[in-house]
Amino acid sequence: MTTRVALVGGTGKLGTIIRGVIDETDGFAVSAVLGSASDLSELDGADLVVDASTPAVSIDIVRAAIERGVNVLVGTSGWSAERIALVRPLVDAAGIGAVFIPNFSLGSVIGSALAAASASFFPSIEIVEAHRETKVDSPSGTAVRTAELIAAARSGVGPVESPHVDQRARGQKVASVPIHSLRRPGVVARQETILSGPGESLSIVHDTIEPARAYEPGIRIALAAARDASGVTVGLDSFIDIGIRTPHGRAAAAGDEGGVPGQVARTTGA
Repeated sequence: MTTRVALVGGTGKLGTIIRGVIDETDGFAVSAVLGSASDLSELDGADLVVDASTPAVSIDIVRAAIERGVNVLVGTSGWSAERIALVRPLVDAAGIGAVFIPNFSLGSVIGSALAAASASFFPSIEIVEAHRETKVDSPSGTAVRTAELIAAARSGVGPVESPHVDQRARGQKVASVPIHSLRRPGVVARQETILSGPGESLSIVHDTIEPARAYEPGIRIALAAARDASGVTVGLDSFIDIGIRTPHGRAAAAGDEGGVPGQVARTTGA
């Protein structure tokens, strides 16, 4: 049986990549491509809605999918834990699945998991992320997700040390972690998490060089998962076994609520 996909933002950079993956993936077919001038009624008849739009309209796309009782895969940035909490009751009441993917890159997901696994060992943690100048939101969804995972991993030791965050030049504080956003030409996507302690520091860096090649494996994983999802799921790490040990000394499979990956704002199967 073929899953009919309504793709919102299908002519944008991410949307174009997602459409290419759908066209090459057995069992999926694009039934509608929506742009800025499209009416949401074009979602009718779809088995799965994929949102690659903009932060300003993404909430309307998610609500429209919920109203139609259709699962939704969200690749649009700007979905913090607080924002996801607003739609969680609606998703649960509708009995559908909503999958939020801050970043489709496997390397980025692993980088965030490494940062979370290291978080309780360092008192100071800051994130510096850079994207091309056309990215409309900041901080990036990946940086927000990383900060939330860091905060969850530090639940037993408390928030990170972030002095002088009242000053604007110190970045935006997310889950106690200062995030600094650069928007400039000549870069696709880059994130560095800097963990510092007495006498040492650890930097975890991820660079996206070719978006299409970097995102395609993750998009395939997310499409298959979103088709059958139930409830709210956040992060590609919920569907892959990273196998990184947490500070508690146990190997955490992806989506294991006792470990770091996938534990923030995740309710699938609950």
